[in-house]
Amino acid sequence: MAIKSDRWIQRMSEEAGMIEPYCQEQVRRIGDRAIVSYGTSSYGYDVRCAREFKIFTNINSSIVDPKAFDENSFVDVETDVCIIPPNSFALARTVEYFRVPRNVLCICLGKSTYARCGQIINVTPLEPEWEGHVTLEISNTTPLPAKIYANEGIAQMIFLESDEVCAVSYGDRRGKYQKQVGVTLPKT
Repeated sequence: MAIKSDRWIQRMSEEAGMIEPYCQEQVRRIGDRAIVSYGTSSYGYDVRCAREFKIFTNINSSIVDPKAFDENSFVDVETDVCIIPPNSFALARTVEYFRVPRNVLCICLGKSTYARCGQIINVTPLEPEWEGHVTLEISNTTPLPAKIYANEGIAQMIFLESDEVCAVSYGDRRGKYQKQVGVTLPKT
């Protein structure tokens, strides 16, 4: 298993559509405005958060049950700046759409800028031949409201290439989150 470099990520994105849209450089500013960076890094790719958010709320006193998820547990918001309540969390998605090669596993880690502010980004690994927008869980671990900026960096994807192809991929299994578009809720 080997971690893949910026050149490999660029080649796979340009030739095989692994990341769309793909940005081959690290973007740190838009005009005169500093942003949370996104784009290709030395050994990974920093993804952006889209403008779609599902902010969890207890207004309806629902129980969060992954086997019977109640859509009344959140409020839908489309915005450039999402405010996550204290000790709460939101779901979002990446701007980028992924097509993971059959011999690759992708691991996602939150960016340090958000981690240093008590915002934890959680994503399960992107399995071989998984495809779609990545649903992001953003936890605000602080006792204060927290801002998340849409169209700016939020997490880094690290690509691990195996020296052999897996016997059964996520695509072969027709996984329940295959080709997801938008923020996708839990399924059983």
